[in-house]
Amino acid sequence: MAKKENKGETKKLAEKLLINRKNGFFSVTDEQIEKADKFCEGYKKFLGTSKTEREAVLSTIALAEKEGFTPYDPDKNYQAGDKVYFNNRGKAVILTVFGTKGCKNGVRIAASHIDSPRLDLKPHPLYEKDDLALFKTHYYGGLKKYQWTTIPLAMHGRVCRKDGSQVDICLGEKSGDPMFTVTDLLPHLGDEQMRKPMMKAIEGENLNILVGSRPIRDDEGDQIFKLNVMRLLNQEYGITEEDFVSADIEFVPAFKPCDLGFDRSMIGAYGHDDRVCAYPAVMAALTAKTPESTIVTVLADREEIGSDGNTGLNSVFMRDFIADLAEKEGLVPRHVMAKSKCLSADVTAAYDPTYASMYELNNSTFLNNGVAMSKYTGGRGKSGTSEATAELVSEIRSIFEKNDVLWQTGEMGKVDAGGGGTVAMYIANLNVDVVDVGVPVLSMHAPFEVVSKLDIYMTYRGIRSFYEAK
Repeated sequence: MAKKENKGETKKLAEKLLINRKNGFFSVTDEQIEKADKFCEGYKKFLGTSKTEREAVLSTIALAEKEGFTPYDPDKNYQAGDKVYFNNRGKAVILTVFGTKGCKNGVRIAASHIDSPRLDLKPHPLYEKDDLALFKTHYYGGLKKYQWTTIPLAMHGRVCRKDGSQVDICLGEKSGDPMFTVTDLLPHLGDEQMRKPMMKAIEGENLNILVGSRPIRDDEGDQIFKLNVMRLLNQEYGITEEDFVSADIEFVPAFKPCDLGFDRSMIGAYGHDDRVCAYPAVMAALTAKTPESTIVTVLADREEIGSDGNTGLNSVFMRDFIADLAEKEGLVPRHVMAKSKCLSADVTAAYDPTYASMYELNNSTFLNNGVAMSKYTGGRGKSGTSEATAELVSEIRSIFEKNDVLWQTGEMGKVDAGGGGTVAMYIANLNVDVVDVGVPVLSMHAPFEVVSKLDIYMTYRGIRSFYEAK
């Protein structure tokens, strides 16, 4: 008969061999909670001024320049500790801090994206119908269309006129600004609509934004409601209807980032995916001590629609930038890539007890349990993803543990429930070792998403410790 273990020995054995799954709050100090709350005040400010990819680039460059970063000059020779940024078309940006050993052992990369689901204007958006003026939209990214009706919207973007001049628009964010909305059918008349599947209840072509209801005071003219809107836009911004053809105009939720919950432990806002990882990556680059290996922080565009295009990470802009760094040191770019390591910093799905049936509890990530590391993402049979090697996961685990970074691991829901991808596979295709890390999010892709302050702070700590690792 086997000898019975006493309770004390069993507890010690469990502590040695099993994962401690208690809430992360019990693994951190009051001082760390205070630091997390303070760190997130800066994040809320960043998020509130960075609702589009263009704005996120401008906000990032402003933060970087305060810390001594300068525009990258490919003809200049840089030394350890020098700090530069590369602005790719105003929609993506790279921050670099040169290391004491340069690129010879590879570079350390953290890559996030700064685009989010939204409503874009069509090339010819403005029309009037039955005494109302409206904008036609084409939604961007994976969103639930019904969530975008009857909420306040703000207008952001850039209009490039025919003469080459430009005007930036941000309307609906300041106190006293007008806002906009997509209307919905009242429940009294909505019986037929409510019988439709969610995907069909609101059609993409019906995401029309209400922008006016007063006409020009001339009842003999044509399109007098549309004309009045255009008159106001021309007076304020000097644009004509044709200028919409050469414009990047996005309508986004007008919500302000705010503390959520009686305990203020969470932040509710539009655009956490993925600026909630971009900001920690930026701050890690700005605060990291002079690294051993050169660090490269990439904030990219177009991830929500597949990363295609010259500002997305399925292009060559990051590869070419690192190739320039390598060649300046007399190194072969592909050899540098092969030695490089990357944290693909993107959000993951936080476990939601209201929808528990969609998650596998033992392999989920939770609010307040720290930065989440995912060995793979993708859908169903691991499609649309890369998978990190066991060796890299072990290395990142070790870095996090040595630097007292609270971390967790999990998947994005049940195996056959769906899933999602990140930029990791495009970076892996460059022969770079890469693993996904990021902040768990509730209500992902909704106009108002929810994250934990502690998880944001630990994501910053995790990326910074990766940058500073020897």
